[in-house]
Amino acid sequence: MGKSLHLLRISKRNIMLKLSNQPLSANRNIVRLEFFCGPGGPPNNDIGNVVLFLIESFSRDFHVQLTLTANFVISGGTQSTKPSTFLQDHVSGEIDRVSFEKSCGVGIEVSQDDIESAVAKAIAENKDSIVAQRYRFNVGPLMGTVRSSLKWADSSKVKEEFDLQILTLLGPKREEDLVKPTKIKGEKKETKPNIDAKPAVAQERQAMTMTEFLKTVNFHAPGENHKTDGYPIHPNTHDLLKKHLQRTGGQVRTRFPPEPNGILHIGHAKAININFGYAAANNGVCFLRYDDTNPEKEEEKFFIGIKDMVEWLGYKPYKITHSSDNFQQLYEWAVLLINKDLAYICHQKPEEVRGRDPPPSPWRDRPRAESLQLFEDMKNGKFDEGEATLRLKLTLEEGKVDPVAYRIKYVPHHRTGNVWCIYPTYDYTHCLCDAIEDITHSLCTKEFQSRRSSYYWLCNAVDIYCPVQWEYGRLNMHYTVVSKRKIAKLIDEGFVRNWDDPRLFTLTALRRRGFPYEAINNFVATLGLTGAQITIHPDALEASVRDVLNTSAKRAMVVLEPLKVVITNFPHNSPQDIKVPNIPGNDAAGEHTVLFDKELWIEATDFKLDDERGYRRLTPNQTVGLRHCGYVIKVQEVVKGASGIDHIKVTCEPATEQNKPKAFIHWVSHPVHCEARLYERLFKHETPEDSSIVPGGFITDVNTDSLTVLHVLADLSVKGAKVYDKFQFERIGFFSVDPDSTERCLVFNRTVSLKEDKGKI
Repeated sequence: MGKSLHLLRISKRNIMLKLSNQPLSANRNIVRLEFFCGPGGPPNNDIGNVVLFLIESFSRDFHVQLTLTANFVISGGTQSTKPSTFLQDHVSGEIDRVSFEKSCGVGIEVSQDDIESAVAKAIAENKDSIVAQRYRFNVGPLMGTVRSSLKWADSSKVKEEFDLQILTLLGPKREEDLVKPTKIKGEKKETKPNIDAKPAVAQERQAMTMTEFLKTVNFHAPGENHKTDGYPIHPNTHDLLKKHLQRTGGQVRTRFPPEPNGILHIGHAKAININFGYAAANNGVCFLRYDDTNPEKEEEKFFIGIKDMVEWLGYKPYKITHSSDNFQQLYEWAVLLINKDLAYICHQKPEEVRGRDPPPSPWRDRPRAESLQLFEDMKNGKFDEGEATLRLKLTLEEGKVDPVAYRIKYVPHHRTGNVWCIYPTYDYTHCLCDAIEDITHSLCTKEFQSRRSSYYWLCNAVDIYCPVQWEYGRLNMHYTVVSKRKIAKLIDEGFVRNWDDPRLFTLTALRRRGFPYEAINNFVATLGLTGAQITIHPDALEASVRDVLNTSAKRAMVVLEPLKVVITNFPHNSPQDIKVPNIPGNDAAGEHTVLFDKELWIEATDFKLDDERGYRRLTPNQTVGLRHCGYVIKVQEVVKGASGIDHIKVTCEPATEQNKPKAFIHWVSHPVHCEARLYERLFKHETPEDSSIVPGGFITDVNTDSLTVLHVLADLSVKGAKVYDKFQFERIGFFSVDPDSTERCLVFNRTVSLKEDKGKI
């Protein structure tokens, strides 16, 4: 087979990968390459790619397609790779030669005059820019336009014509054309975004919702699975796709398939938005499917928590399903694979098959009947855990050989009880469940790209509809850990209280901290669909949070470190009602009332005994304004007690242009006593799991001062607030009501601080 693949001019590395793929190595077309291509093989790599496409896509003997294509292409019948596109739609039945040749451009002649006219038009439309930039002008896009309009033109002739007409327009290159342009100091080179799907312009995407952005993504249309790269085509592929379309009506179908063994984190927010968002963008549906194939780690609270978070992010599942719904069907397909000699029972221990190059299984070639009986024995509880597994006969792209499909676990399942003691693995289950649910777009993170071949192989091995897998980059966050095991360790050792501790980046923790779901969705939308793994600083997410809360959070005045102030010349006989806008600039949001009286409290940091340069708030020699009430106060006397300043006596007067103070501060009168929890980063370093930075392990990097609890004074407007209500505490930050709140004492979590404002010094 290796010798045959050399005919296609494939690199040695790719040959080794192809040789490791059992379904490809078993393809009888491989050994016929010399017959199809001749002893010298195809004349160039493009033609080799056409033939390789046929070999990889059509896993059975497609003599008609290969003979027609190879002979036609190699003989010079076309310079295009379009034969592969045509054959994708004609994998069964007779091949109509006339239609085939038409799809390849046979009979279409593009004259030199046609090329000259198209090039002249493109240059004329861009003449001013070309003349101004001369030979630094990038003609690549213009060539692309001409090649698109003259699909069957010789590309080399198009380039030659561009070179000639540019030379005629500009003349020979001058000395200045040969000088490398000087880079302006401070100018940053524009980096090309790594986007797998069709990208939107970054600036435009900033203003898009995820659904709006996903309308621009260039995925395949339902039923056109066979037109995607690497999709395997069989004689009954089109029949299966036709029946799939009949069942779905051409509807886009996606799924979000979490394992119910932990709480969702910020990375899952991206997955939820992409899967539910793409379905919404195309008037489709998205399933919430629990991949409940490991009963050892699954708990009811995780099922509830996952559904809760999906709905909190604003999405409603089309259906809630479970992989366990299909246990019987999955078992029957496993039996079918054994009967086809595509799976076998193995007795190697888990530790023997771990790693990159485990020893081959001595049981790989055991008789099918023997594997069938042993699989039945596994199902009937005749083996101990780890004593036998069902393995598939294939090699993954990453080099892993014969992945496990079934293993033994003597653990009751939360839904099926003790009916089963063998459970399918995720790799075996998720593609088959996708097929059962007629998923059109299996959207998953990049680490599953190496398993795409097994995804397609399994569906085709059991002869069922095969969805298309698309991958996107995983989202990670600095200053946190998201591993279920590591979060559990943080909880067990008392560094955080639970899975929803606001210092974590689980979705329940972010909700408790006060992050609006809109902010999370908006943030994810700005990331696009880059194929690269992304690690984001929390500041970027917090910026999205501020953007949302700034226009939605009700304002309140709260004093974190109270200092009592007594107004000795208070001009009223009773407390005064002061009207304060709920959200400045938004009249529709209404207003609330606070009381202004002779006794009030200000922040201790808003007063200094000694004048300091740049300090603009209250001192014995400097007045300060009180927000919203229109008064300026002046120190009359500083009254000290046993532990420092007890209170300050001041006088007040209405604020005017003549006595306008340098700053206005917040205050409270007749306050409500509350608790405020101020959170900092849980870890000291951006990457607490990096042993080169934190050699002692992530636990040693925990910031033990990440939580400060204060007893604070708030204005009356917070009274009666409900759990998760959002506030902006003026001049301090955004806060959210915590579930620990009681009727006697509200508890507030600091969501994010305000942007730094030097004017508030």
